[in-house]
Amino acid sequence: MSFPAASTFLDRVRSPFKLRLFLLAKLPAAFLAGLSVKEATENTCMVTVPYRWFTQNPFRSTYFACLAMAAELSTGVLAMAQLQGSRPAVSMLITGMEARFLKKATGTTWFTCADGAKIAKAVASARAADAGEAVTVVSTGRNAAGEVVAEFAFTWSFRAKR
Repeated sequence: MSFPAASTFLDRVRSPFKLRLFLLAKLPAAFLAGLSVKEATENTCMVTVPYRWFTQNPFRSTYFACLAMAAELSTGVLAMAQLQGSRPAVSMLITGMEARFLKKATGTTWFTCADGAKIAKAVASARAADAGEAVTVVSTGRNAAGEVVAEFAFTWSFRAKR
């Protein structure tokens, strides 16, 4: 279930200028790391993290925390879109994370989450019930060659505010 405000939110996220303002105000570390949203629909979100001085580790690859930040944002955009303009309001919180690092990230890494439908279902369940609803979604990071660099599984918890 989507709301008109979800479309407006996704339009803002797709605008590079508006996204940079949002990151600067709400997620300054993501702003400094240079995270960028390349695609954002109700079902899919793709976020990139560049390999540069600010995001590197001593081993000449992207620092794991920067990879996790991009992966989380790819899932968080989908969740925030579902919460826009909803009544009753719903809170969201990450309650778990698992990660697998499969290859050294030495260039730009693209994280894609295609679990928007799972998030929408969990948010709808949380709105309808007095209890919280949890859902685990996956974000996969790939390098320029299309090879999987890392996989993250985030468990989001949603609870209606009453």
